[in-house]
Amino acid sequence: MPGETRSIGQVLAQLKADFPDITISKIRFLEDEGLLSPQRAPSGYRRYVSSDIERLRYILTVQKDHYLPLKVIREHLDMMDRGLAPPSLETPKPQLSAVPEEPQPAAAPEQPQRPQPKPPLRMSRVELLEASGLSEPALIELERQMLVLPRRGTNFYGREAVTIAVAARKLAEFGIDARHLRAFKMAAEREVGVIEQAIAPHRRRHGRSKEMGQEVTSIVIHVHAALMRMAMDR
Repeated sequence: MPGETRSIGQVLAQLKADFPDITISKIRFLEDEGLLSPQRAPSGYRRYVSSDIERLRYILTVQKDHYLPLKVIREHLDMMDRGLAPPSLETPKPQLSAVPEEPQPAAAPEQPQRPQPKPPLRMSRVELLEASGLSEPALIELERQMLVLPRRGTNFYGREAVTIAVAARKLAEFGIDARHLRAFKMAAEREVGVIEQAIAPHRRRHGRSKEMGQEVTSIVIHVHAALMRMAMDR
């Protein structure tokens, strides 16, 4: 019913299936940040209406799927409060080229279109903790092991840091901690050394240093994943 209100515990239960990492403390944090404004019962307890729950669902979705920092989420919510639609976050689907109206000169065969790089991510420490679900001590340990670090010369974290932080929290549930991840990092650095040594002559010959490195690294990642699966199947 439109006028029905729910307690914070009921809201948590309603959203838990879609957002397993949600906690009461996280909901309260978002309220402290001014992103939510639930009603208060005479007893002082929070009471959430359907619009509050949908607002919370939007916040959690853009954090989970797009790693948006709280500052950007707040801007989106301000637009919604003014009756405007927030910016679309969906990746546009490739469109088929229209048939040209005039004959075009013969062109070289088309090269496969490279995927557009994702925009750089700029996330504060508080936002990283919220997006990943890590505790402060867990993040400190990851930083001590040189696994998660701010971008060079800044206090902000990038996309790789968020990816590793989220993975570290999930792997911790299986007993894989920062010390194990440190071993993975050392193995990755050895693999990068092999790649750089192998392609160095080709880089000098063709002058495609960055593109060649990315291409070979992508292939090696697929090989690495296949070898891991093979090893697990034995």
